[in-house]
Amino acid sequence: MNLNNDSILKTGDWVKGISMGGELVIGYVESFKIHDEIVKVNVITSDNKTTVGKTIHMLNKNVMKMPDSKVTNKEQIRFLIDVALSTGDEDWFNELSSQLNSMKQLVNSVK
Repeated sequence: MNLNNDSILKTGDWVKGISMGGELVIGYVESFKIHDEIVKVNVITSDNKTTVGKTIHMLNKNVMKMPDSKVTNKEQIRFLIDVALSTGDEDWFNELSSQLNSMKQLVNSVK
């Protein structure tokens, strides 16, 4: 089963797939080795709760890149800020904080 559909994965991409133990996993790519076809995924959620928060090795063919989300409101951005903080992704946190501040400024300028 090739879930990846030959898409090119990058570090930081959000992915879902089936772990080597058969569990459904959602997380983000920490690193990968193209020649080994192994992807290191930081697990955010999984059928197997013991893997949540850990980095696991997955086969490239069992991983599919998730589509980029379209954030449309402040609550979604706040949730993603929490995810960025929990994953230690400072660049993403800064980007999301900037988006939230832009929304606040837009609302304040309309008042």
